[in-house]
Amino acid sequence: MHDVLKAIKGHPSGVLLAAQLIEVLAYPFAGDDPLGRTLIGLFGVLVLAVAVYAVRATPALTWVAVVLGVPVVGLTITEGFFPSNDQVVLWSALFHAAFYGYTGYGLIRYLFDDSWVTRDEIFAVGANFTVVSWMFAYLFMAVQIIWPGSFIAYQGEGHRTFLELLYLSFANLTSVGLSDVTAVLPHARSVVIIEQVAGVMYVALIIARVVGLTITRWRN
Repeated sequence: MHDVLKAIKGHPSGVLLAAQLIEVLAYPFAGDDPLGRTLIGLFGVLVLAVAVYAVRATPALTWVAVVLGVPVVGLTITEGFFPSNDQVVLWSALFHAAFYGYTGYGLIRYLFDDSWVTRDEIFAVGANFTVVSWMFAYLFMAVQIIWPGSFIAYQGEGHRTFLELLYLSFANLTSVGLSDVTAVLPHARSVVIIEQVAGVMYVALIIARVVGLTITRWRN
């Protein structure tokens, strides 16, 4: 047990990556019922705590993550009780996007802080990818509330769920383009374009740097 706790403490980015992936798998089981949304919300709070813990290991300021995280926790719980309140959902989406954006910033600084790749930094590459995907998914949610009808899917027009927007976000960031959710209004398309550029830059800058440092370490 002590070895497990030591491994978790030594790899905060790995814990964050695992928590994010577990949350992805949990979304389909939640459904649209209030209990399911509440459970997902509570698990989301746990993921936020893990994200703050991961930021502590980076050069970013922990207090900023905490200041952003506190209202996010409150809005997450409130959203579980009032999922149809557009104002609550909008502010929740904006604060979530800001929190995940700052977490991503911290992880990027962590990856560029030295010229030596550790095991946790390898996990940070994956964790940062999921964090950025979440950030854009929440931005899509905010765009959808401000400009209704911004996204369509095979079902036609209508309100897109967070899982659908997260699916779109991952498809954009990986540049696979396999999402059945499509941005149709100008503001939504603008945000999608920004994410597509971010996905290309992620591969060109972050992954290329980590691979290059890993090869250098292996040669040395």
